[in-house]
Amino acid sequence: MPESVVVTVLGPIAPEQLGVTDAHDHLFLRTPALPGQEFDDASRAIEEVGDAKRGGLQAIVEVTPIGLGRRPAGMRAVSEATGVHVVAATGYHRDAHYPQNHWVREAPVELLAQRMLTDLQDGMHPDDWLTEESLDPARAGVIKAGASYQHISRLEERRLVASAMGHRETGAAILVHTEIGTCAHQIIDLLTREGVRPQRIILAHLDRNPDLELHSEVAARGVTLEYDTPGRIKYRPDSQLIDLIEAMAAAGHIGRMLLGLDLGLRDYFRAYGGGPGLSYLMDAFVPRVRKRIGEEAAQAILVVNAARAFALSR
Repeated sequence: MPESVVVTVLGPIAPEQLGVTDAHDHLFLRTPALPGQEFDDASRAIEEVGDAKRGGLQAIVEVTPIGLGRRPAGMRAVSEATGVHVVAATGYHRDAHYPQNHWVREAPVELLAQRMLTDLQDGMHPDDWLTEESLDPARAGVIKAGASYQHISRLEERRLVASAMGHRETGAAILVHTEIGTCAHQIIDLLTREGVRPQRIILAHLDRNPDLELHSEVAARGVTLEYDTPGRIKYRPDSQLIDLIEAMAAAGHIGRMLLGLDLGLRDYFRAYGGGPGLSYLMDAFVPRVRKRIGEEAAQAILVVNAARAFALSR
């Protein structure tokens, strides 16, 4: 496959076709780390994504990884019904999301990598299935990884190494969960040691640790920072995140930022009776970002950066 494509669940597209992108979200999720917060209703996902599309959203990077209720057929149904591009993830989360007897904890690096390569090259396994016969035709387009709070465990390191192997073979970007924005440099050091260019690394949730000096250092290394807590007032007001975005832009790092919502709880979706909902990004948050940093800079974050970050490239 040519490297100048973004792989969506309905097939590859040119990067410029991706459009306004929520760079980190979930449409289906089930994890023992969040009991009672499961969501897996395709019709509600279609409703939620349809509302967001009316506000201007054109693409979603759905980062539910292996073993956490990922639904390839459901993602295809959402994309077909709404016309919104969906980029799906392969890969693995941090330790807390896998119980002690889960195969992901026991698998050698080679098997972990091979499972990702199958998802990226041939089609995705629905949730936990390991057999080739269960492959869905939808392919993953990004690799998910994760680290724990203030440290990378032995098993997480093994999964990060496997992620690097998957990247080297396919050119898919690696998007890494940072727990409360920690371990940024350690994650970068590990992946670059394994042959991943910094430009192919995306660090999620760094806005949970809104340390401008740290963020500037990460951006200066060529890594993309993904901010994904708009509307999460329990963490801090949106104004503080907008302050951070403005400061990063002023420091010359406009090309190193992405935006998403990371709605990882049932209670966050309007379709399930909660909020802020998937429409919050474009309806409430982005207008404030545009007012603060200008239309061109906001468009760079939402469109230009996303097209570059999620296009296949080694």
